[in-house]
Amino acid sequence: MSSIIASESSRLEGFIEVPGDKSISHRAVMLGAIAVGESKIQHLLEGEDVLATVAALRAMGVEISGPRGGSLEIKGVGLNGLTKPVSALDMGNSGTAMRLLAGLLAGQAFPATLTGDASLRQRPMERIITPLTQMGADLGATGGKPPLVINPVSGLKGISYQLPMASAQVKSSILLAGLYAKGGTQVYESTPTRDHTERMIAGFTGQSWEQGNPICVASGLMLNGQEITVPGDISSAAFFLVAASLCPGSDITLCGVGINPTRAAVLEILNLMGANIKICGQHQESGEPLCDLRVRSQRLKGIDVPRGLVANAIDEFPALAVAAASADGITRIRGAAELRFKESDRINAMVQGLGKLGIKAIEYEDGMDIIGGRFRSGTIDSRGDHRIAMAFAVAGCCNSGSVVVNDCRNIATSFPGFVETGCALGMNLVEKL
Repeated sequence: MSSIIASESSRLEGFIEVPGDKSISHRAVMLGAIAVGESKIQHLLEGEDVLATVAALRAMGVEISGPRGGSLEIKGVGLNGLTKPVSALDMGNSGTAMRLLAGLLAGQAFPATLTGDASLRQRPMERIITPLTQMGADLGATGGKPPLVINPVSGLKGISYQLPMASAQVKSSILLAGLYAKGGTQVYESTPTRDHTERMIAGFTGQSWEQGNPICVASGLMLNGQEITVPGDISSAAFFLVAASLCPGSDITLCGVGINPTRAAVLEILNLMGANIKICGQHQESGEPLCDLRVRSQRLKGIDVPRGLVANAIDEFPALAVAAASADGITRIRGAAELRFKESDRINAMVQGLGKLGIKAIEYEDGMDIIGGRFRSGTIDSRGDHRIAMAFAVAGCCNSGSVVVNDCRNIATSFPGFVETGCALGMNLVEKL
């Protein structure tokens, strides 16, 4: 799709499943590929980002069947079974795929090049180049940006590394490289970030997972094939949590959503704003907690977002900004400079976009202030960013008029079927080619 026209929506209602978690899907495919034996993955996200990871591992000799209806089968080749790809590996729009695969490939016996689309080629890679180089890897990137060239080395060594910023991608890249390093690898983080990699490594190696700091991985671990069910992506669920909160009379249930403690800060923030969200049927699958989320409409209030919640809600801030724009009072967000290094500069994109819809928002280096009000009709350039596009589609449904959101093709990277799912709940969304 090239654009979405989002118009005033009445009461939202119904039960839906959101797509599989993107972060977990990437990791399941990567670890399944270097495990011994077959892995079966259910409810895999079939978005373009994850499919880029699947294609890259196929290009390195891994036999993968699917995905078909969210089901994927992988015949693992073991830690040292990957083979040299014949050409550069195209990661499309996925920073997660590039940074995690860089760690996985740092200890291989063959060279590889990771590239991507125009957006990905502008994203910073020094944050992984620095620690991986300390481990003995040979990586090159012009100006610290992709393409990322990885040359073979005689061996990696384990390190102890203090993350200079809260980044699960950097942490995961180091831990994956640590599987190939001599000696143990430890990562220290000042602020806990999403822990899917360490949970999943524990599952593939048959170890018990324990939360702690530092996060450690030993070299030469044996990974065995697993059966994994991927929970629904809370980042995708966030758009409907906000839409149902803002559309009067709404009552929806999102089924099977992952609520990993390092990912659920969006729920805490919305609850602080006064949202009516109930957690139902909490249980665990494949080492991850999940539940059903029932959300009913509720007038929201502006808040100062606690800094301690920012890192673990970083992907949900486009949706949260729309919630803030309809809330009573001012919402202040600080400590979120990482938003400038996503698929777009999300601080600037949200502030500028909200302004076009009549909402006063003030931009800061590490955040924004949003003064709640009423949306007016307008046209938004999503900047090719899937989360910006979906956020303003939600804004259009909470508008007395309509909002045209342009450049929406990249929604397919994380949420193919977003429009159909939203319409099933009662959102007034129309795709235009």
